[in-house]
Amino acid sequence: MKDKRSGNPIFPGWYADPEARIFEGKYWIYPTYSAPYDEQTYFDAFYSEDLVAWTKVDRILEMKSISWAKRALWAPSPIEQNGKYYYYFAANDIQSNDELGGIGVAVSDRPEGPFVDAIGKPLIDQFYHGAQPIDPHVYIDDDGSVYLYYGGWGHCNVVRLNEDMISIRAFDDGETFKEVTPELFVEGPCMIKRNGLYYFMWAEGGWGGPDYSVAYAIAESPVGPFKRVGKILQQNKDVATSAGHHGIIQVPDLDEWYIVYHRRPLSETDANHRVVCIDRMYIEEDGSIRPVKLTFEGVAARPLKER
Repeated sequence: MKDKRSGNPIFPGWYADPEARIFEGKYWIYPTYSAPYDEQTYFDAFYSEDLVAWTKVDRILEMKSISWAKRALWAPSPIEQNGKYYYYFAANDIQSNDELGGIGVAVSDRPEGPFVDAIGKPLIDQFYHGAQPIDPHVYIDDDGSVYLYYGGWGHCNVVRLNEDMISIRAFDDGETFKEVTPELFVEGPCMIKRNGLYYFMWAEGGWGGPDYSVAYAIAESPVGPFKRVGKILQQNKDVATSAGHHGIIQVPDLDEWYIVYHRRPLSETDANHRVVCIDRMYIEEDGSIRPVKLTFEGVAARPLKER
């Protein structure tokens, strides 16, 4: 068992923007189905007991069941709360406040869905502080506070969610949409917490180009300020290009981290040909994140529960 490795990509098909979670004793990956926008009409999910063997769940959420979604679903981020699973996603790629779309929320009783639209409209449907309402990432802090980070067009916002997970509440200072944009932010926010510090990560560069990458900041608060430290994930001209828009897995109660991300095969020129990969992510003794090494081998089998 210990000699088995996941290989990269970890499952077949064109997928991108993976969110990584642990639900009900299994590893889960929730990606975008990577295709021309008009074909991105559904979401699949994948689960594993060991990071090596992955099982696909087809069409956990479909556009036809979302009354307001008309063009392109992408960048999901689910979370478990109150015995249910809440699934945040982007739809319609709106370019102004005059268009219908933005960030939606769906709900299910199970991590594999099926998910259904929870409120019948977008949760966030306007531009605030210049941030396009795309690429949601939901994070629950140790005190139970729920934060939703999101943004494109070079701006990142964070909102707090109510206990119902389908409505927004104001911060203690009365502000609702806080801009937390770090230097060089483009899209794809992600948050983890380690030793009381908040590690905020995001995608830089253009998703269709080879220089797509991930950088990070460290702060003492979930709302920053986030001062950019440097890149942790980028192309390797011997392995793959366009490495970015990721999720993070922490093995429970251990300082053991994995980064799940998409990249483009070296031989590929189609911008939509993106595949989901996994590699180890190491945090140094000084708290900095070691740059991730892109591999073809992936990671060793890592059961959550030793059998």
